Amino acid sequence: MIFITAKFRVRPEDADRWPAIAAPFTQATRAEPGCLWFDWSRSIADPTEYVLVEAFRDGEAGAAHVNSAHFKQAQQDLPRHLAETPRIINTVLDQDDWSELGEMAVR
Repeated sequence: MIFITAKFRVRPEDADRWPAIAAPFTQATRAEPGCLWFDWSRSIADPTEYVLVEAFRDGEAGAAHVNSAHFKQAQQDLPRHLAETPRIINTVLDQDDWSELGEMAVR
């Protein structure tokens, strides 16, 4: 799978509304056949920072995502709400789901 984590620093005036601002992009991406997950979290330390954790089945699914109409629309719509260019970690993993964190196993 392609595993991506990206940090989005949102303009302070848009930070509380970011989930609604990003909702069309989020919903369309989650509906892609190759999307495994696409989940936003808000930083506890910095309320203007959102972290996106996303995964796609393979390179073909990743390519379909970045070439989709909703991705191109997000490239037009989202940057005006950002304080800076998002930062990203992108890697390929030989798995297709989350692994358990054995060090904190719940018995």
